[in-house]
Amino acid sequence: MIARRQLLGMTASLAFAGTAAAQAPWPNRALKLIVTFPPGGASDAAARVVAGPLSDKLGQTVIVDNKPGGGTTIGANFVLAAKDDYHTLMLSNSAPLSIAPYLFDKPPYDPIKDFAHVVYIGSVANAFVVRPAVPAKTMPELIAWIKGQGKPVPFGSGGQGSIGHIIGEMFKAELGLNMEHIGYRGAAPMFQDMMADQLDFAVVTLTEVLPLAKDGKLRMIALTSTQKAPSAPDVPLVTELGYPKLVAENFVGISAPAGMPADAQAKLHKAAAEVLADPKIVERLGDLGFVTKPMSPAEFTAFVANQVQSFQAPVKASGAKL
Repeated sequence: MIARRQLLGMTASLAFAGTAAAQAPWPNRALKLIVTFPPGGASDAAARVVAGPLSDKLGQTVIVDNKPGGGTTIGANFVLAAKDDYHTLMLSNSAPLSIAPYLFDKPPYDPIKDFAHVVYIGSVANAFVVRPAVPAKTMPELIAWIKGQGKPVPFGSGGQGSIGHIIGEMFKAELGLNMEHIGYRGAAPMFQDMMADQLDFAVVTLTEVLPLAKDGKLRMIALTSTQKAPSAPDVPLVTELGYPKLVAENFVGISAPAGMPADAQAKLHKAAAEVLADPKIVERLGDLGFVTKPMSPAEFTAFVANQVQSFQAPVKASGAKL
C-alpha cells in the first residue's frame, strides 16, 4: 500500500505538472485548424497549403479538421466551444462570418465580437460561369441573354446561402434580372448538371471552376474581384466592366475565439506572415485562384467588419434561411 506521504507527494507532482503544462507558452500541443466545408473546396485547399509550413514555424503539428454543416456554423461553433486554451482555430472565410449569421432569425454568434481575426491569407474571386452552348461571351451579352429568355433563368450555386447565391442575388437586384436560385450541395453536383445540359448559368468560386474552364467545358464571363487572378489573367473583373457593386471576394484567414492572449496572437501572426512571405506558398495559393496580401490583425478585423456590413442587405434579401 502506498504510504499517505507518498500519495500526497504524487498528487502534488501531478498537479504541478498539469499547472506547468497549462502555463507553458502557446502553443504547447498540436493545433486544430477547423475548415467549415467538406474536403476539396477552396477553403480546404488553402488550409492544406499553409498547415504544413505553419507547423514548422510554430513547432507544433497543425491538423486540418473538416467540420461542415449548418451553413458553416457547425465548424464555427466548434471553435468557439473550444476556447479554453486556444489550440482550436478556424480557417475563417466569408461563409461563417459574413453570411451565416444573417441566415438565422437569431444569429448563433457575433462574427466580430466573438472572434479574434488574426491572420489574413488571401481572397479568391467568384466567377460568373456559363455552359459553352450559351451564346454569351461577355457580361453585356450574358445580361442580354438572361433578359431575352422570357422566363426566370435558373442560376446555380454551391448551396443555399453560399457566397455564390448571395452574389447571384446581388447581380439580379443590380441589373433587374428575372432569375431564380438553385442551391446544390456543393459545386460538384452543380457541375454535373451543367455538363448534362441541365443548368446553363452559375456563380462559383474561381478555385472550383478553374479546371473545367481550362478544359473548355465551362466559360467564365467575369470575376467578382478588384485584382486580376494570376490563374485567370484574361478573365475581366466586374470593376473593369462597370459593375463595382458586384465585387465580392471569398477571403480566407485564421481566426480564434475572442480572448486569445495577445502574445499568442502575435506568435501566430508572425509565423503565418513568414509562411505567406514564401514565394512558393504564394505561387501555390495563386494556382488555386487566391490573391494574397499582408494585413495586420487590426486590418484583417476591419476587412471582416466591412464585408459583414456590406453583405447584410443582400443576404437578407436573398430569403435564405437556416
